[in-house]
Amino acid sequence: MPLPHNALVLVADGRKMLFFRNRGDENQIDLRTEAHDQREDRKDRDIKTDAPGATKQSAGYGRSTYEETDFQQQEEDRWIKDAADELKARVLRNDFDALAIIAPPKALGVLKKCLHKEVERRLVCTVNKEMSGRPIPDIEALLDGETQAEELPVV
Repeated sequence: MPLPHNALVLVADGRKMLFFRNRGDENQIDLRTEAHDQREDRKDRDIKTDAPGATKQSAGYGRSTYEETDFQQQEEDRWIKDAADELKARVLRNDFDALAIIAPPKALGVLKKCLHKEVERRLVCTVNKEMSGRPIPDIEALLDGETQAEELPVV
């Protein structure tokens, strides 16, 4: 499906959240930056509060430690959930009629689980790719290729 005029485009990963608006039409995508946000990277020692837990083994001597939580991944997931909350707020105030999302695989999976039903209804395109550090013409070309590919008839 072509990306309509005034469609919202979210390009996100675990560190950046970029919102673009398509000022072009279905034939020519023209993305303009609307909002952007970037989280500060924190070191594990800033996130953790204690050493990993340990438990006494039932047989023999010694202690076994629990697998340590991936705090960086938790921070990235929380960031993606914030993006879903922002989309929900925008859709409830009727800020967009069509939405395209570009995100890497793990972030896209987390985001899709958190989307509000109304946001899902307006979703016209999802692209499973890391593009948050790329220039706008690259994002436009990717979206143009994705929307053109969806229009081709299946033989």
